[in-house]
Amino acid sequence: MTSHCSDTLWSLEQVCFGYGEKEVLGPLDLSLRAGHFYGILGPNGSGKTTLLDLLCRLLRPAGGAIVFGGRPLDSWNGRELAQRLALVPQDFSVRFGFTVREVVEMGRHPHLPRFSGLSRQDYQLVDQVMEELAITALGSRPVTRLSGGEKQRVAVARALAQNPEVLVLDEATSNLDIYHSLSILEAIRRRVNKGKLTVVAAIHDLNLAGFFCDRMIFLRHGALLHQGRVTDVLESSIIREVYGVEAEVRRDCFSGCQQVSYRLDAEEA
Repeated sequence: MTSHCSDTLWSLEQVCFGYGEKEVLGPLDLSLRAGHFYGILGPNGSGKTTLLDLLCRLLRPAGGAIVFGGRPLDSWNGRELAQRLALVPQDFSVRFGFTVREVVEMGRHPHLPRFSGLSRQDYQLVDQVMEELAITALGSRPVTRLSGGEKQRVAVARALAQNPEVLVLDEATSNLDIYHSLSILEAIRRRVNKGKLTVVAAIHDLNLAGFFCDRMIFLRHGALLHQGRVTDVLESSIIREVYGVEAEVRRDCFSGCQQVSYRLDAEEA
């Protein structure tokens, strides 16, 4: 492997993955640095979830190498990885009747010594996160009786209670209304701004990505087409290449960031 900058979290070299003989991602060369909010974007089937699963070691690459924190990703044991990295999946489900609070408290488990319970500081962190995500009132309710959006907020709360250095989000706000999408991403963005978190998020909504992300990575058919700062890569020609739609990108006076309007190509409509 080549040498890595001290702030490089992940380094992927010629990474690929497939199911059987069908290759769905790569070969991919990519470097992700600490302290940024990355948006992974692309149409359905472009490889976004596969990439996130590889970064979290839920999948092993068919070829190439992944380095995390200066070490081969495979060299980390599960506990070590959970102390640094948290994942919020696209579909969060709990089959047993744990309460909301119990599920959020599970985020502290990777940091507890063996056979130890939660400390006062652990409970305080759980309280803070639940209040921040407006789920305190749900604390005693079984997770199995929550709506899809409520479950997703609990999943994010559990991940933040884990107090990770890196947060991986797979369409984490897809089941949420506008208010809760914004409030959750704002809470996450504050941690990035304070230098306490790096985020890698698969996002469908270009406007949410334009508002919260620092950098964007565009995938299509398993290939990396473009990557860079939002101001450099969120542009109409790239959106057309990636998604096949007409787009207009402008700096919105109300939100203060780049926002996108789009439509089908007139010849295809």
